[in-house]
Amino acid sequence: MERTVPTTGSEEISLYMRTYYSLLRTTDEVQVRSFVESHLGMNSSLHVEARDDAPDAAALIYCSLRLPHVIHQTRLVVMGQSERVFARRGYAKVEQWRPVTAPGRRRRTFFDGHETMAAFIASVSDIDDLIPMLTAFQIEWNKMHRRLNRHPLLEKLETHRDLGEPEWRKLRPEVAGLLELGADDMGRLESIWGDRFVDLLCDVGRQPKQLAVRLLAGSRVDYRKATRRWWSFIADASPVDLSERPVYFISSNVHSVVNMLSGFALRREKDLIEYIQGEGEQELVEEYGRIRNGETSSRTENLLYFILRDYMENHRDDEAWDQREEEEALCGVRHIDSHHVFDVEAQVIEMCRLRPDWFDPRLQVSALDRLAQSNAVIVNIDYPLGMGAYHILSQVATSVDSLRGVYSLGKAATLNGRIGDVMIPYVTHDEHSRNTYLFNNCFTAANVAPYLVHGTTLDNQKAISVRGTFLQNERYMDVFYREGYTDIEMEAGPYLSAIYEAVRPTRHPANEIVTLYADTVPFDVGIIHYASDTPLGKGKNLGAHRLSYFGVDSTYAATVAILRRILKLETERGQRKR
Repeated sequence: MERTVPTTGSEEISLYMRTYYSLLRTTDEVQVRSFVESHLGMNSSLHVEARDDAPDAAALIYCSLRLPHVIHQTRLVVMGQSERVFARRGYAKVEQWRPVTAPGRRRRTFFDGHETMAAFIASVSDIDDLIPMLTAFQIEWNKMHRRLNRHPLLEKLETHRDLGEPEWRKLRPEVAGLLELGADDMGRLESIWGDRFVDLLCDVGRQPKQLAVRLLAGSRVDYRKATRRWWSFIADASPVDLSERPVYFISSNVHSVVNMLSGFALRREKDLIEYIQGEGEQELVEEYGRIRNGETSSRTENLLYFILRDYMENHRDDEAWDQREEEEALCGVRHIDSHHVFDVEAQVIEMCRLRPDWFDPRLQVSALDRLAQSNAVIVNIDYPLGMGAYHILSQVATSVDSLRGVYSLGKAATLNGRIGDVMIPYVTHDEHSRNTYLFNNCFTAANVAPYLVHGTTLDNQKAISVRGTFLQNERYMDVFYREGYTDIEMEAGPYLSAIYEAVRPTRHPANEIVTLYADTVPFDVGIIHYASDTPLGKGKNLGAHRLSYFGVDSTYAATVAILRRILKLETERGQRKR
C-alpha cells in the first residue's frame, strides 16, 4: 500500500511547534512575541491574512469564540494539569479565582481579577491549541491598535463608553471603516463580545497587547495523573461500580444521547412550542408548522431537542431542572459534572434501567425488553480535545471490567463535502504517533443516511487527526487531499492509539501502518464525524459560522446510528444468554 504523509508541507509547522515547546521548557514566563515570527512563517489556513496590515477578521472571530472574554484584561496565561500542579508552582487555590468560559471551547479556566488567567490542560493538544490562538489574537489586537491609537475615533469610543454619547449607531460605520471590517464580520464581533465590545476597542486603542505564557508541568506522567484524578471523580459519583461492569464507551456531547434515551423533550412538546412562540422565534415556529403539515422531511424530535437547550438555560431557577434530573434518574441516567482537573463532563447510563417506551421513535429496535437483564453500562463523555482522548480512553480501559464498544462522534473539517455532511472513515492517519490506522468501522452510510435530512453521508473516507486547528496550511492540506484524506479532525487517531494499547501487549508504535481489524479487536469500534468546517473555502469554518438548528440534523442522525448499534448488540447478547 502506498503511504504518503505530508512531511514537506509541514516543515514550517514543525518549526513553529519546536519553537514554542523549546521556549516553554523554561520555568519563567515566555513572551508571546517570541512566537510571532514562526507563527507568521507557518502561513496557517486559519490565519491567512496574518501578514497583512489590515486585521484578519476570520482569525479574530475564531479566537474570540475560543478565548474567555477576560483575555482583553489578561497579561499572563498559566497552564497546568491540576490544582495541585498550580499550587506547587506558587498559584494556590486557583479554583477560588473567578471561573471564566469561552463560547466555542471547553477548558476549565480561572481569572485572578487582575492580569493572570489559569488554564487547566488535559494534554499537549491544549498547548497546541492555546499557543497559536494567543499568538494570533495578539497579532490581530496589535494591528487594530496601530489603527486606533491616536486616532480621533478612539476618543469618541471612550466618551461613548463613559457617557453613552455619541450613539453607537453613529460610531459603528467609523469603526468598521477604520478596521476594514465587512458588515458580516462586524456583526459577528458585536455578537460575540456583546456589551464588552466597546470596552475591547478602547483597550485595544490605548495599549498594544503583550501577552506572556507559562507552562507549569508538561510530562506524560503529569497528564496521566490529571486523567486519573478526573476518572476518580467519575467513578466515585457513579451509581454503580464501573470496575465490575462491561462498558459501551461513547465520546460525543452531553445532550444528544440522553435526549434520545430519556424522552424528556418529547413529553414537553406543548411547553417547548409555547416557549418559542413567547420568545418570538418565528423561524422555529414556522419550521414546526411545516413539519406538522408534512411540508418538510425534518424531524419534530430534532426541533424539540434544539429548543430544549435554550429552554433549560432560561429556566434555571424553576422546577424544570429538578424534573429533568428526576425523570432521567428513573431511566438510569446519572450526570456527572467536571468540577476538578479538566472540563469533560460524563454520563453513566445503566442499560437495565432504560425505559424503551420513552425512547426517541428512531431507536425502536426489536427485543428491547431484554435490556432489563443487561448488566452493561453506557459511559458517555463530552468529547475531549485531541490527545486528551488518548489519555481518557486509556484510563477508562484500565478501570472498567471490559469494553464492549468504543464510539466517537465529533466535528471535523471536510475537503470534499459541505457543512452538515456526515463522514465515516475506515483509515485514519494520526499526526501525534505518525501511524496510519486501518480499522473496521462498524458504521456505514446505511446506518446514518436514513436519519439524515439536510446533508450527505460519506463512508469509506480517509481521516487525518491533526495536532491543532491552527497547525495547518495550504501545502499541508494539499498533500492530504491528493492522497485522498478529506476528513480533518483531532480525536480519532488518539482514540485508535488507546484502542491499540487496550488489545496489544505493547505501547502503540510510531510511524507505521497499523491494522485494527475485528479479528484483533474484541469489541466494537465506530467513528463518525459531522462536517463543521470547509477550510478550502475561505471563512467557511466555525469561527465564521454558528451551527444552526439545521446543524442538529447531522448530530442526531449519527447519535441514532450509535445508539441503535449499542441496543442491537446488547439485545442480541441477551438472546444468546437465553
